[in-house]
Amino acid sequence: MQVTNETSPRPDVAQAFFSDIDHGPMVMVNLLKFKDKATYPDGRDPELTGREAYERYGAGVVACLEKVGGRVVCSGPVSGILLGDVEELWDTVALAWYPSPQAMLQMVALPEYQAIEIHRYAGLAGQLNIRTRPGLGAQS
Repeated sequence: MQVTNETSPRPDVAQAFFSDIDHGPMVMVNLLKFKDKATYPDGRDPELTGREAYERYGAGVVACLEKVGGRVVCSGPVSGILLGDVEELWDTVALAWYPSPQAMLQMVALPEYQAIEIHRYAGLAGQLNIRTRPGLGAQS
């Protein structure tokens, strides 16, 4: 299996993802890989690590999730792997619950989200986003 981390979805993939209007609630699994050092376009905060820049984004995204009816389910650093093998582990796994894919699209269009997204790009080397349907025992 080949794995490619990205920071933004390809347009064709995003169009197919968000056109699924009948999907209903979803949990987005975020596998995050951080840059060693944050890289802001304007050169600010060169002492920050990628993780620290992303934490600025994470602090703001919680309120944005709540505005569209979503929430963080779980977030934490990757501390090991039991099954399988990858060249390099991700740094953090975060699970976010959304009432629908369209709610996620609404969130990224919020002005307050757009204002914090710079921290995401400054800190993130790449990620995988995996959409799942909440299963048995999942709270909606």
